[in-house]
Amino acid sequence: MKLIEELKARGLVEALSDPEIEKALEKPTTVYCGFDPSARSLQAGNLVSMIVLKRFQQAGHKIIALVGGATGLIGDPSGKSQERNMLTVEQVAANKEGIRENLSRILDFDGTNPAIMVDNYDWYKGTSAIEFLRDIAINFRVPQMLAKESVKKRLEASEGALTFTEFSYQILQGNDFLHLWDNYGCRMEIGGADQWGNITAGTDLIHRMRGETAWGLTFPLLLDSTGKKFGKSEGNALFLNAEMTSVYDWYQYFLRAADADVIRYLKVFSMKSLDEIASLEEAMKAHPEERIPQKALAEELTLLVHGEEGLKTALGATKTLFGAANIKEQSAAQLEEIFKDVKAATLAKSDILGKAVFAVAASAGMFKSNGEARRMAQQGGLALNGDKIDANRVFEEGDLIEGRIAVLKQGKKNNFLLKAN
Repeated sequence: MKLIEELKARGLVEALSDPEIEKALEKPTTVYCGFDPSARSLQAGNLVSMIVLKRFQQAGHKIIALVGGATGLIGDPSGKSQERNMLTVEQVAANKEGIRENLSRILDFDGTNPAIMVDNYDWYKGTSAIEFLRDIAINFRVPQMLAKESVKKRLEASEGALTFTEFSYQILQGNDFLHLWDNYGCRMEIGGADQWGNITAGTDLIHRMRGETAWGLTFPLLLDSTGKKFGKSEGNALFLNAEMTSVYDWYQYFLRAADADVIRYLKVFSMKSLDEIASLEEAMKAHPEERIPQKALAEELTLLVHGEEGLKTALGATKTLFGAANIKEQSAAQLEEIFKDVKAATLAKSDILGKAVFAVAASAGMFKSNGEARRMAQQGGLALNGDKIDANRVFEEGDLIEGRIAVLKQGKKNNFLLKAN
């Protein structure tokens, strides 16, 4: 299957600027995609762009990842209802380093067909306001800029409160494409559907300035079956940086994918063939309770983003949460992350060590009374760090993992995190 046909079959083509693209891509072509350094890590939503770039690279095309050190200082109005808070040069520089690291996990910057990473700050940092207006902005026409869908939506959403700074964003992105055309022979830009106006600003500029045809490809913005933006978990962005989103939470996000979404997610993100994905869909229909495609998706994307160690950590944490692994094998920090959403309490060590476990559980608020806690222990329904205990069991020093964490459980599902200070 040809690359564009493959992308279409996976739901990764929203629009093409020229039907000739499919034929043109039969020869090696240089393709680029831009990444906005608005945070020190890319998000799960950026994975769509990264995976599409990866597919172009694997098909033998030259790929360029542009980190917008200059445009990141302005803010892209596309898809936004209000102006973004301005970042400092220092903030953008720090964010760029994180994004470089993120990209290197997915794209091959070595090998026989290495990806290239560029920063548009390198060609804008010495440009004065006069040079910008005289040499760059003069090539753009205001009526055409106002006609861009991204500008129209932003004007409507903000009741006309679109700043000239934001309005100029498409000029810079269009000029980026021209710069990459001149210096790298780049003929194609890809991006999400909300980037269509910015991408065509570049294709139009190249046609006007160089008399050549450049191309654009966009893919649909990924939403789940409820219309919620992909990569948002409980109102928070899902980051590739494990310090911002734990490996466990990353894995769990994909493991919890709805049946209505998971096959579509596999087509977008997985390197599995469409036939393999079809087999996973059949397995889901036959045994929906086993969540076979969800497990395949979660494992593949965790391995892709966080490597073998990350996947091992995520699987171990999942087993721990559901009682299939030894809690004592986890670190205190991992346990805090795994059980961050369960009820918790902090007691002084002096109120824990040497005391009956059921009494400590009651004083921590796990039970309504000492009597209820005692009865639960007597009936074998109270566990400490995964081991059932009786009413005579007392807390020992070794029960506190790293001297500060213990996990209590009532019955099969009710976990409780006890912290010592």
